[in-house]
Amino acid sequence: MKLILPIEVAAEIEPHLPSDTKIVLVDSDGNLDNDAHDAEVYLSWFFLKLTSLHQVLAAAPTLRWHHAPNAGVNHFLTPAYLERDLILTNGAGVHGIPIAEFVIAYILSHAKHLPQLHALQAERHWKRHFPIQELTDATLLIIGAGGIGQEIAARAKAFNMRIFGSRCHPQELPNFDKIVGADEWRSLLPEVDYVVIATPLTRETKGLIDETVLRSLPPHAYLINIARGAVVDEPALIKALTEGWIAGAALDTVIGEPLSSDSPLWSVPNLFITPHCSGHSPRVKQRSIELFLDNFQRYQAGQPLRNVVDKQAGY
Repeated sequence: MKLILPIEVAAEIEPHLPSDTKIVLVDSDGNLDNDAHDAEVYLSWFFLKLTSLHQVLAAAPTLRWHHAPNAGVNHFLTPAYLERDLILTNGAGVHGIPIAEFVIAYILSHAKHLPQLHALQAERHWKRHFPIQELTDATLLIIGAGGIGQEIAARAKAFNMRIFGSRCHPQELPNFDKIVGADEWRSLLPEVDYVVIATPLTRETKGLIDETVLRSLPPHAYLINIARGAVVDEPALIKALTEGWIAGAALDTVIGEPLSSDSPLWSVPNLFITPHCSGHSPRVKQRSIELFLDNFQRYQAGQPLRNVVDKQAGY
């Protein structure tokens, strides 16, 4: 069997493959070091460019399975990609822990006024009487109670938060006080303190967090997006923060990345922007490799693969 492997991790994967496995290496620009016309499996890597993806697809007409380490794969699903009869699996689960820890960091930063306290230290100004909050009994709504959402809930519950979640098919889950259907979360907005967006980007979720949603939140609410930038209507969020409809927001992802230096988002009051880094961790690479190798064994054995993407749904 012939595999196409990214040069970033091929040396770590190859020792775990059967001795008769043939390997074609691919770089970040989609350049292959050998003939891939009969390759059956393709492992891409993070920050894959569409031009590189399409170059690999053109060079490998018999490809059957593509594994991507990303949790979100909506950007791969171009007409050219969907024309191919490919099994697509993703990296759902490998980023959950670092992202969940980042969400807790955003929440604590807001509740404990850490940016203001850092600024006071820089100014050598001793000031007290901040309206510092506890997280106990604060209400957290997680829009998208999938793998990442469940990791967030597990950590938030340790702070005795009340946790609501939404998912397409509601079911009881550990650490959630309430799970509602895909659109029922809207009725919960007036009573939440924190909202975390953890839903995939699909046709249905694009622009989901719009002016109506933001106006439905209480003035003290704090919004966090660790999903995809396009889930949030950015002009509506700018208006909400500028006019004080909500207390603040944290964005780890925006519509146009990298965020241009002249973007109005940089200067919006009470907005904390991080450069799409909440999923970063040295352990993510190892988890990604382990997931691929486990799936490769399943593929060889004709067993169901983990994390198969519904390409029509987009996740």
